[in-house]
Amino acid sequence: MDKFRRSLLLAPLALTATAAAAQTAAPDTAKVVPGWPAPTTTIDLWPKGVAGQVHPDMKEVVEETSTDPAIKFRRVQGITKPRMAVFPAANPTGGAMLIIPGGGFWWNYFDHEGYALADYLNQQGITCFVLFYRLANDGWDNKADVATIDAQRAMRLIRKHAAQYKLDPKRVGVIGFSAGGFITASLATRHAQALYAPVDDADALDARPSLAAPIYPVQSLDPAIAYDGTAPSLFGGPATAEQIARYAPDHNIDARTPPVFLTHAEDDTTVPVANTTVFRDALKAKGIMVETHLFARGGHGFGMKPDLDQPYHIWPQLFVNFARSQGLMS
Repeated sequence: MDKFRRSLLLAPLALTATAAAAQTAAPDTAKVVPGWPAPTTTIDLWPKGVAGQVHPDMKEVVEETSTDPAIKFRRVQGITKPRMAVFPAANPTGGAMLIIPGGGFWWNYFDHEGYALADYLNQQGITCFVLFYRLANDGWDNKADVATIDAQRAMRLIRKHAAQYKLDPKRVGVIGFSAGGFITASLATRHAQALYAPVDDADALDARPSLAAPIYPVQSLDPAIAYDGTAPSLFGGPATAEQIARYAPDHNIDARTPPVFLTHAEDDTTVPVANTTVFRDALKAKGIMVETHLFARGGHGFGMKPDLDQPYHIWPQLFVNFARSQGLMS
């Protein structure tokens, strides 16, 4: 087994927790489980709480989805306290990544699409923040925007805490998977939109990521290629022309869209690979730097699963090379 995969499976992080304002514990998602690292602490996005919860009695539910006793793949829903799980790099280079797990707008698969990537990127000197965002299908007012709002707020809070974590606020990227890829692409293209009323001085900071990496992303709202669950989750039914224009990332690219890294499997039957290729073409048409890697096999949701016999297992190394080329780590 190669070194970085061994570290993903066998070496939980052992870092000293850092105390700070607006940081709390999240026991169900912060506990150590065999094979995965655990965050040192969490940062609440909205210390005074959030409005718009449709189900007042909603509670977080954490489930184990793996049938293999050697590895855990947890997921959570019912997130009422959006937050970031913090993974400081032992030897920070100044770069940071916001990591946004997927789950079809129903769940947050925070192990193989969150904590495992944070562990790997920590070894490259990148401090990571795994986002537990509000899920559209949990029931929220303005459900089409709540996750992007949480992502905007998260980027601003990372920059607010830059000195504490020895970060360069100009070198904060975002990476997300599947439905988290939609949020990632939305942040990359809609970072400047005023989607919520400011709550403190952090909201004066820029939400633009320095680079973005939507991984096998839900992206398009074109019914011909869209993930079947996107429009029902965000809008309650088919997307209108106005909704497509407002929310589809490939419709919102402009000169301030950051460089983008894309990867997808051609045989993905859940989110068609056209979500990635259409986004790539739209980025290139606007003159935005984009690097794209397509794999013949892999299906959907491979994330950081330890499939060493599959070609897609090299994608994290490809991403690190891209991030380094964009100055994230120096």
